Amino acid sequence: MHCISRPLRDLVICPNQETARQSYVDLVSSLSSSSMSSSQVKPGADRKQQEYENLVVTSEDGITKIILNRPTKKNAINTQMYQEIILALKAASKDNSVLTVLTGNGDYYCSGNDLTDFSGITAGEIEEKVKNNLDMLRVFVNSFIDFPKPLIAVVNGPAVGIAVTILGLCDAVYASDRATFHTPFSHLGLSPEGCSSYTFPKIMGPAKAIEMLVFGKKLTAEEACARGLVTEVFPDNTFQKQVWARLKAYSEFPANSIRISKQVIRNMEKEKLYAVNAEECSVLQERLLSNECINAAVNFLSRKAKL
Repeated sequence: MHCISRPLRDLVICPNQETARQSYVDLVSSLSSSSMSSSQVKPGADRKQQEYENLVVTSEDGITKIILNRPTKKNAINTQMYQEIILALKAASKDNSVLTVLTGNGDYYCSGNDLTDFSGITAGEIEEKVKNNLDMLRVFVNSFIDFPKPLIAVVNGPAVGIAVTILGLCDAVYASDRATFHTPFSHLGLSPEGCSSYTFPKIMGPAKAIEMLVFGKKLTAEEACARGLVTEVFPDNTFQKQVWARLKAYSEFPANSIRISKQVIRNMEKEKLYAVNAEECSVLQERLLSNECINAAVNFLSRKAKL
């Protein structure tokens, strides 16, 4: 027998829902406590001195590079990494670089949100945690919308969820031929974010966007390129060499010209993107607090715990 969905404040009287929420918290805590610590890239001489635990940020040859650095977690984004990316983008917007590049350390570009990010809280604290996370997500996405310089994604491996949806706000996306692009929102009882409900239909058309965002179709790099989400695909064995040679050449263009040209192209849609971001975050908050989403998350984490 299943409980009927109702507002979160009423869930306490629904035993199955309360059990599901507690099971979710317990599973998250179990997975978090048993997880390995990340093997991270250590900063070198050319790296900036900001205190980042989940990123490596470098600036060289006119390029600021922001590297997602949780390789043993497949670069899954937790709350702290969200905050660090926001800070890194803010710093990059003001530095002397011409371009900013976002990429990943290890085999994955990014596996999306870290579902163990709810560890250490009680079932009764989920509502506040969700609200805080969605407030942060709105700021995170706005930092991409507002970024004044060319922002380029170098997708070195599989990308999932927010790592995919945010690509519609990047100015170029270069991918290894072993990269994949997956937005399994419906599997988790969720809804699109990162302005993808607006950018994806514009990029690839409504039918193809729905195939990705609603039905969860995973794309190869070549498929993503054919749909316009990816700018160009490179063989994995020459990916790094070819892409960075290309970016170094771009970084030698006049900085002000590049910045102004981007602004001319992007600025007319800023207000629309702000509104889309706010609406997506509002809907996603409702989804995250729904019975459907909580049960889907419990099922997902239960399968993960058995691996």
